[in-house]
Amino acid sequence: MPQKPASFAVGFDIGGTNMRAGLVDESGRIVASLSAPSPRTTQAMEQGIFDLVEQLKATHPVDAVGLAVAGFLDPDCEVIRFAPHLPWRDEPVRSQLEELLGLPVRLEHDANSAAWGEHRFGAAQGADNWVLLALGTGIGAALIEKGEIYRGAFGTAPEFGHLRVVRGGRACSCGKEGCLERYCSGTALVYTARELASHGSYTNSELFDQIKTDPQAITGKMITAAAKKEDPLGIAVLEDFSEWLGETLAIIADVLDPGMILIGGGLSKDSSLYLDQAVNHYSSRIVGAGYRPLAHVATAQLGGDAGMIGVADLARRAVLETT
Repeated sequence: MPQKPASFAVGFDIGGTNMRAGLVDESGRIVASLSAPSPRTTQAMEQGIFDLVEQLKATHPVDAVGLAVAGFLDPDCEVIRFAPHLPWRDEPVRSQLEELLGLPVRLEHDANSAAWGEHRFGAAQGADNWVLLALGTGIGAALIEKGEIYRGAFGTAPEFGHLRVVRGGRACSCGKEGCLERYCSGTALVYTARELASHGSYTNSELFDQIKTDPQAITGKMITAAAKKEDPLGIAVLEDFSEWLGETLAIIADVLDPGMILIGGGLSKDSSLYLDQAVNHYSSRIVGAGYRPLAHVATAQLGGDAGMIGVADLARRAVLETT
């Protein structure tokens, strides 16, 4: 019997600075990858996608293409309504790219794509009802319900990062103030470090001295590095972050009651600094604390590749469903 030919799909992770393209096989393995700067116009963006697909097609046959997009899509994943760092505005991107590429195309929100990657090939295999909480510059989130991506009525669910948790709180780029991601994200680490430094003196703290010298130069990576070195201010910032993450986990549990919550995004690699404390806080903050099961809280496995892997698999499945 002739062997079935290998099936490959290209998954794109498209950010405001760079776009990455991964050639993904049926097992979720990235066998080749390319990257390029993200263009600023629609025409240049679509041409850039075409160029990367053509380069990957030169090495392996490609059956479909998927795009993981940080923005708002319609419920059918045909139109990119708005992506703050990308040029598309209410455009039928799927059909436009299919015509350009001559291949089936699947669009998906970046957090949903990452969640699907973890569902199929990562830490969430076998889980039916769970949430991905992606902690990076902001907060991304996805809900998998009975093995399917939950989108809500208009395709935007869930947006935990923009729940207002502090009235009159920190200004958010979304136009509101006091949003959860202003207190529980990589950006939040910087806000908190500056605030704590302005309210007191931290002796023997290199981070405190750095903030006093140049507060605008502080980054989330500098803060986590300081905490690893047991810098007093760095530890205080991560303690505050842990408490906010615990509140976030409790909100998710009280609203959705998932069996598992995975922590992904860039901050997940430093979870040893905060996750145990966050889970302890979560366990005491949920309704019925002590009398109900807790969601299993763990870190995601696929890292920064989860979106590419997930959306490539979704693209391949879309092809199979139509054949």
